[in-house]
Amino acid sequence: MAQLLMPKATAVWLVENTTLTFQQIADFSGLHLLEVRGIADGEVAVGIVGLDPTANGQLTREEVARCEADAEANLALRQAEVPDVPRRKGPRYTPVSKRGERPDAISWLLKYTPELSDAQICKLVGTTKPTIEAVRTRSHWNISNIQPRDPVLLGICSQTDLEEHLVKARKRRPEAVAPPPPPPEPALETKPEEALDAETLFKTRDAVA
Repeated sequence: MAQLLMPKATAVWLVENTTLTFQQIADFSGLHLLEVRGIADGEVAVGIVGLDPTANGQLTREEVARCEADAEANLALRQAEVPDVPRRKGPRYTPVSKRGERPDAISWLLKYTPELSDAQICKLVGTTKPTIEAVRTRSHWNISNIQPRDPVLLGICSQTDLEEHLVKARKRRPEAVAPPPPPPEPALETKPEEALDAETLFKTRDAVA
């Protein structure tokens, strides 16, 4: 069964480049309707580059035009032809021309994808944990010139790799821990003199009876 590549990036492109309804985009991408609205409002998918589904063969221009003309129609997904690219093991190699931009990419990832671990950022950007920590704590030697910039736009990593690491990071996120129950209230203790008064009261009542 065909599956949509990079749903969020595709939804970004459809919001920005078509007149499809939010519901049509949500149904096609598998996102929640409110999430699509958030993309349109600039509150969701900040910094994610839109992916044209017509360029990778998952949609045709005719299919988009058909659904733009009919708000009740659903987009039909086609099977994309994705080349099988072998994955390299080990740290990512960053070209010399891009190495000066790595701190900017690190700053962007720390700001917009806080769920990523330092190890994941190392793999995406091809950097080291001390460099990440220096950018995080603003102790980097060039911190005054570092600006958060999307590593995908910089050409340091691909949108596919970034999405895969985000999916893994979200699966690893711990469940919310329920707060501990409040401690039981201490039992009220009866003072000896109070117990004595109660006993005297009962004896007096019995005598009167």
